[in-house]
Amino acid sequence: MTTTDNSGHGESVESVASDDGTRKQFISWVTLGLMTTASVASLRPSPSMALYGLAAIFLYLLPAVVFLLPTALVGAELASGWTGGIYRWVSEALGKPLGFIAVWCQFAMTIAYYPSLLAYVASTFAYVIHPSLAENGLYVAICIVVLYWAGVYVSSRGTKTIAGLSSLGLIIGTLIPGVVLVVLGIVFLGQGNPSAAPMDSSHWLPPWTGLASLVLIVNNFLSYAGMEMNGVHVSSLRSPRAEYPRSIFLATGLVLLIFILPALAISWVMPAKQLSLTAGLMQAFQAFFDHFGVGWMTRIVGVMLVCAALGGMLTWLAGPAKGLVLLSRQEGYLPPVLQKFNKYGVPQNVMIAQGVLTTLIGVLYAFSDNVSSQYWMFSVITIQIYLVAYLLMFVAVVRLRRSQPDVPRGFVVPAVTAVAGVGFVASVLALVIGFVPPDQYDTGPLWRYLLIVGGGLLVLGVAAPVAFLKFRKPSWIHPDHRDPAIGSES
Repeated sequence: MTTTDNSGHGESVESVASDDGTRKQFISWVTLGLMTTASVASLRPSPSMALYGLAAIFLYLLPAVVFLLPTALVGAELASGWTGGIYRWVSEALGKPLGFIAVWCQFAMTIAYYPSLLAYVASTFAYVIHPSLAENGLYVAICIVVLYWAGVYVSSRGTKTIAGLSSLGLIIGTLIPGVVLVVLGIVFLGQGNPSAAPMDSSHWLPPWTGLASLVLIVNNFLSYAGMEMNGVHVSSLRSPRAEYPRSIFLATGLVLLIFILPALAISWVMPAKQLSLTAGLMQAFQAFFDHFGVGWMTRIVGVMLVCAALGGMLTWLAGPAKGLVLLSRQEGYLPPVLQKFNKYGVPQNVMIAQGVLTTLIGVLYAFSDNVSSQYWMFSVITIQIYLVAYLLMFVAVVRLRRSQPDVPRGFVVPAVTAVAGVGFVASVLALVIGFVPPDQYDTGPLWRYLLIVGGGLLVLGVAAPVAFLKFRKPSWIHPDHRDPAIGSES
């Protein structure tokens, strides 16, 4: 017997009674495609691609084909065959130490990610109070430190009202501003105003002046990261092998539209030389609203974008830390002091340790006269650390196909070696290209750029997890592995 869930999802969610009397929830491939879109799409990377004008289309499509699709397909096979996320996948294929490094990288990338996210928030909010603050290093540093610790406080209280903020943020901070930006851009061009960036056929491809001219494409790998997370829902499809690819292609198309159209709209009104990586979105809104005589709306949009970004941060601020701590209690990867939960079931000590490093990074903005360059460097560190986990994931899926072929999988990647190989090579190239300073921004002396980017990757992504593995002790295994928030075995 099949019944339809009428809780606002229409026919997208169905409940089917099984032989043992239990019910299994099914979702449509369209619903899964929309869920995946919500987890990936954002307006934040638009300014970095707006610098390329019409070539932004190519620069979004390329990593979508060689990275976004492989990660989504590989993630679906792994999630439908093994529960436990990337730690389980890599551990089964390559051993527990590499499994820990993979899950550590998913956590450690947030240390560099939060400063860049909050720098964007600070520059966006500057247009609500005073636009000149957008490139003021001291102002940005203060915002990063204050907002991060405020987020830690809210998350440490176990506030459950933030759980629905991500979906609300998609509407308030992505869809509505994105549509407004694109519509304003189309009307702007329709009035006969010239585009700030050339829009003729000779500009489909970016000008080639060496790798430095294309470095900003690396940002798209971070933009697409997380596509594989929704692979866990593949078992909720009626026909995973047929429907999951449809949901992925739907999500890919929607994500590309959300990324490409706002980037083009920004390029129509903002000259590349004046564009800020952190405040570029607000620069475009300001220019459009001033042109149409409604400059006061800039502040409204600024508040919407800030609220959505902060809401998104709060919804998963404690998530990666909690996953790492639960695993460490079971396997003894972290010392006991970092395994503690507060009375709300939040890993407060790890979040505080993370916050100390985030604060140190945030303070660096105070000594910078180029906020965009600082933002870029920490974005690169975030991407490179995250790519280490993806490299291990691509190797794991091929290894498991050979070593555990009989494990039931709800979805099987066709030509898995080729698909994973493409994703692996693309990830390696993105990681290497990240060490090249971009042409578009003055990042200072090459040695300083390499020291910050390379040092960040080596210390956070390699040295730290290796040190924990080396000094790990049997006594670090917690006698009670349960999740204090739900009271079940982790």
